[in-house]
Amino acid sequence: MLAWRVDKPGPVATGPLVPHDDPVPEPGDGEVLVRVLASGVCRTDLHVAEGDLAVRRRGVVPGHEVVGQVVAVGDGDPAGFGPGDRVGIAWLRGTCGECHYCARGTENLCPRSRYTGWDADGGYSEYAVVPAAYAHPLPSGYADRELAPLLCAGVIGYRALMRAELPRGGRLGIYGFGASAHLAAQVALARGATVHVMTRSTAARRLALELGACSAGAAADPPPEPLDSAILFAPAGELVPPALAALDRGGTLSIAGIHLSDIPPLNYQAHLFQERQVRSVTANTRSDAREFLAFAGEHHIEVHTTEYPLEQADRALTDLAADRVDGAAVLVPR
Repeated sequence: MLAWRVDKPGPVATGPLVPHDDPVPEPGDGEVLVRVLASGVCRTDLHVAEGDLAVRRRGVVPGHEVVGQVVAVGDGDPAGFGPGDRVGIAWLRGTCGECHYCARGTENLCPRSRYTGWDADGGYSEYAVVPAAYAHPLPSGYADRELAPLLCAGVIGYRALMRAELPRGGRLGIYGFGASAHLAAQVALARGATVHVMTRSTAARRLALELGACSAGAAADPPPEPLDSAILFAPAGELVPPALAALDRGGTLSIAGIHLSDIPPLNYQAHLFQERQVRSVTANTRSDAREFLAFAGEHHIEVHTTEYPLEQADRALTDLAADRVDGAAVLVPR
């Protein structure tokens, strides 16, 4: 089978992603083997390929937004999945289930957590395996290419929105408007929010307005009104001060990325006083995924994708790095 592996992390221009001809993997105890139907291309994949994230598995296959059809199940409990089922493989792949983080419902903070496309091979391939306990049933009414971005971009955007503590009907600012942001915006809009988008891409600004945003400006522009909440999706630390300055009293800034460039010095009076706060987002729980996918089943989300054949995974990652992707990039095996 074709599988793309990160042979040597480095700038995407150096070609860290290399095609391999690998045998089809076999499912272990409690795992399912899926034929990959679609695999989203996430900015975290870019961080893995370029070495922004420390190597966890040498030669790993990236990809953690995987839609697949079950073709085989291993011994043990397959969590109700059987051949022919369509399932999703997401970023979170395993936790210890014993630490106090797992016990209190924050398994995303488990020190022994494992991740698809970082600790174990992911979806930039024709077949993939996943622990059945961490696979997700998928809502109907979506094509495979539409479902793939929901499994990370959608779920992380949903968690970022929850962390931002947006009041119902509140004013939300979104900084950066790629795959995750355009999905989170729709959740907020469905809940009655007023959404303002700040992004450097003119195409993304047009998309934001088409989806129902009240305004769309440049990345560091002040929004036309104070914000109750804001989410920073762009991996740009220099946007933290303007995002905090745009918050109304008691507002919350949620930072959605797994990687962020350095944040410039903050001024307490301008950025944090009057109980403004900043919060990070670390992965997601399975509960987050279930809640978001249930929402997606009840409220059809417009998923804007740019499709690439699996054979062009390296080009998809290069286009993502250069901000040449509208919506979410998705790899589709032939």
